[in-house]
Amino acid sequence: VTTSPAGDKLPNVNGLRDAKPRHSLGYRVQHRARTIVASVIAAMLVFSGTAAAATWLDVNGIIKDHSVEIIGQGSLDANTSIIDPNSGKPIEFVLIGQDSRDGEENQSVGGNFDDVVGNHQADTTMVAQISADRTKINLVSIPRDSLVDIPQCETTNGTIPAQYNVMFNSIFANAYQTGGDLASAASCTLNAVNSLTGLNIQNFIVVDFAGLVKMINAVGGVDLCIPQDVDDPYTSLQLTKGLHHLDGHQATQYARTRHGLGDGSDTSRTTRQQYLIKQLMNEALSKNLFTDTAQLYQLAKSALQSLYISQGMADTAALAGLAMSLKDFNLSNLYSQTVPVVSAPSDPNRSVWTDEAETLWEKMRADKPIYGSDESDANTDANTAGNSDGSSDNSTDGTDNTDNMGTDNTGSQEAAQTPDPVTGLITQADGTLIDPNTGGTVDPEDGSIHDALTGQYIGLADRYLNATVCAVPAKN
Repeated sequence: VTTSPAGDKLPNVNGLRDAKPRHSLGYRVQHRARTIVASVIAAMLVFSGTAAAATWLDVNGIIKDHSVEIIGQGSLDANTSIIDPNSGKPIEFVLIGQDSRDGEENQSVGGNFDDVVGNHQADTTMVAQISADRTKINLVSIPRDSLVDIPQCETTNGTIPAQYNVMFNSIFANAYQTGGDLASAASCTLNAVNSLTGLNIQNFIVVDFAGLVKMINAVGGVDLCIPQDVDDPYTSLQLTKGLHHLDGHQATQYARTRHGLGDGSDTSRTTRQQYLIKQLMNEALSKNLFTDTAQLYQLAKSALQSLYISQGMADTAALAGLAMSLKDFNLSNLYSQTVPVVSAPSDPNRSVWTDEAETLWEKMRADKPIYGSDESDANTDANTAGNSDGSSDNSTDGTDNTDNMGTDNTGSQEAAQTPDPVTGLITQADGTLIDPNTGGTVDPEDGSIHDALTGQYIGLADRYLNATVCAVPAKN
């Protein structure tokens, strides 16, 4: 891991580059979940809590030590500038959860097997986009078993030719093996994401199992609603249906397992990861900025120690400025989805992206929320926001539910299409629960969302899950 030399390209943001940090210098750093996102977004939104020169120097040292250079190629600029939180432009990065078994902490979660120690896989990859006005965040998971075509890749130890019909998570693993370092693996993954999505992302953040465990433990654990009994011999995880307060190890195991839960698909797993992100963020944001300062500082420090950040984001002033620009962020405007997929014709155990994936990326290229529209968003009451994880999030962000359901917005039909303010779901005359964002049907027993036509698992109605199955306590 190398330290970026480009540390002074950002203007002095709110005095953050002063020789002596000002009073109440704030951080709110938000970590990304599963193995990634809770570490970042959660760490960013909590970063704004501690001040003091010693704190600044401590955090700054951690960030610099964990900076990773980008290898220039294709869409990537090796000399990319430090992000400017006040630029009025979207800020985008790829969050990569590294499935590494190096070290005792990672082995305690993922297992200690001779054939995987030293092997580096991309367990989870999410595309994060913070809107230009800093009021919305899109978070899109890319299934690791989806088959994709990718461009050639430059590593620190040679070129990997273009590949066709390969599993997405093989990009990170092959580049790490060829280049021998994190810079190669993350840069190749980032370049491939740009090629597949049409986005122009120049930054990444990488975290492993141990990082997520530390992050969750730093906030004292998280409340998770478990919709069905869990008895997974692969992770030794045993949980009964209902509300559980889990520590970092347990929560991470729950988020990464896929045996005996949902339909066993990678989509099912990624929706649980997204649910964990939200619960972690809720826990972090419930802390009192004044009475829980020490815990918030440990949260931010744990997050940063667990992350490896590309040079364009590995800057203390830039991260603090970004955190400050998000200080009023409402979690109802965090939209999460997994790239729409179907089973691959060549292999039922693999998946391919559907045509709806391009619609998703088109919205992000236009800096729009992946659900709803800017126009309708301005006229929608936040209390009627829908919230389904994996295929949607805590809010419809103004989604016209009648359009999603193909029904005229008139009279009794309009009332029938209004989401319940508590669960975020629509109840049809026959009692069927509908997720307004996806149009999918919701299983009342476990909150799983299924495609109305194919029956395929597409998401998790986490707001319904919390409100009805477990009655998760609200965080103030």
